[in-house]
Amino acid sequence: MAAWSPAAAVPLLRGTRRLPLLHWAQRMFASQTEGELKVTQILREKFPRATAIKVTDISGGCGAMYEIKIESEEFKEKRTVQQHQMVNQALKEEIKGMHGLRIFTSVPKH
Repeated sequence: MAAWSPAAAVPLLRGTRRLPLLHWAQRMFASQTEGELKVTQILREKFPRATAIKVTDISGGCGAMYEIKIESEEFKEKRTVQQHQMVNQALKEEIKGMHGLRIFTSVPKH
């Protein structure tokens, strides 16, 4: 077994996506960013029957990339690509200023 060294510990002291662990700890306990709140508000307006909406800025808080999880009856009987097109259409103006977007859609289970 190899001996422990400080250099070997460096990867352990980092969070995911190569940002410092401290940054991720701060984000975990922080309230939503302004961008997350804006995108959430738009999705609530466009999908009034949504039972769950979660928007996460995965770009470290700069608003360049978001992960969206949305559960809504409006997606019922639509293919995944159609569901994602609905979300893209709802956010078409905001998407212009983004680098990327991860979308996860689902229909509520009764």
